[in-house]
Amino acid sequence: MMEEAREGSLSVSVQTIRVTEAVRDGDALTFVVISQKLSGSGEYHVARTHEDFEWLQQCLFSQEVVPGILGVIFPPLPAKPQLNAPTKVLKQLGFLAMGEDWRTYCRALETYLQQVAAHTMLSKNKCLENFLTSSEPPGRQRVRKGIFNRLSQAMDGMRREGHKDVDDFFQTERDNNLTLTGCSKSATERFIDVVLTEQKLAVACGHFSTSLHLCVEQEEDSTVLAFSKICVKLSEVIDSIKRNFESVAENNLSTMGLGLDLESRYQEAEKEMLYRRTCKLVELETASRNAERAKPVKKAAMDELKVAAEKEFDHVSGVAKQEIARFHSARVELLRQALILWCEKQLETARDTSTRYSQHLQAFKELGE
Repeated sequence: MMEEAREGSLSVSVQTIRVTEAVRDGDALTFVVISQKLSGSGEYHVARTHEDFEWLQQCLFSQEVVPGILGVIFPPLPAKPQLNAPTKVLKQLGFLAMGEDWRTYCRALETYLQQVAAHTMLSKNKCLENFLTSSEPPGRQRVRKGIFNRLSQAMDGMRREGHKDVDDFFQTERDNNLTLTGCSKSATERFIDVVLTEQKLAVACGHFSTSLHLCVEQEEDSTVLAFSKICVKLSEVIDSIKRNFESVAENNLSTMGLGLDLESRYQEAEKEMLYRRTCKLVELETASRNAERAKPVKKAAMDELKVAAEKEFDHVSGVAKQEIARFHSARVELLRQALILWCEKQLETARDTSTRYSQHLQAFKELGE
């Protein structure tokens, strides 16, 4: 979720954070992260593995002492990339596994870091500063398991998605999220199919263009020579069609593809936040029942637990409402930007292709004359 940059607790400018490239190291990838220093004109250059990113995400999850932290919609970290991965794993990565040199994946990581750094609560975590500025790999130390791990263990045996909410606002949000999560996932999968089809058509056109050259013969016969010229020109036309499919597919991937992927992952992140709040609601209701049924000797202790559970639940709900409001505003803006960029790139590609087709048409006219 994008929001106003908060740079007070960081020594880098949020908007300058970049993941510039992915360097292959055996069967793993190392990502180069660059950011501009707030003081002076220097830059930080650090190399980070996906395990380092996972360490950062775990550090963000582990802020147990921060009131209402469970109400945060955490920026979703892209799944771990794998080189020479099977088709099933690549399908899970979707758009992020497509494109050359993992550039699309680098952009997704870049967006993740910018969103964490721009978040009012998460940007205060010292692990983020360490991640962006330290020359030493930060993720080699063992991270202490926090409340999220304990919750995840409880979730395995106690599913609460269908628990009725006491607040109509959150019940409506849960219902809408359930619908949008399915829709965004479906739209992403179908758009992936479109890009894959365009890439296959580009490959087929390339084969066709090459095959036409096999018809060219070096003979002095005027008929054979004329036919050979037509094959050469037609090969050039098919090659232009191939390049158009390649450009259109790349445009789809780098604009709407990334936008839909981020939308889908963020809907899942909101779903996780809403579920965490529901777990806290169940804890509060359980504490309330225990307090009502408690015997006089345990009444004070049970009341104290109820008050603590109610206080924590209110903190989580308060943060969650703020997060949801920002999330809805941000997701609309992100999708709008993706659509605008998509239209601009496809229009530019269409103009270039139109120019090439006009040149081919003129060449065929001259060939006829």
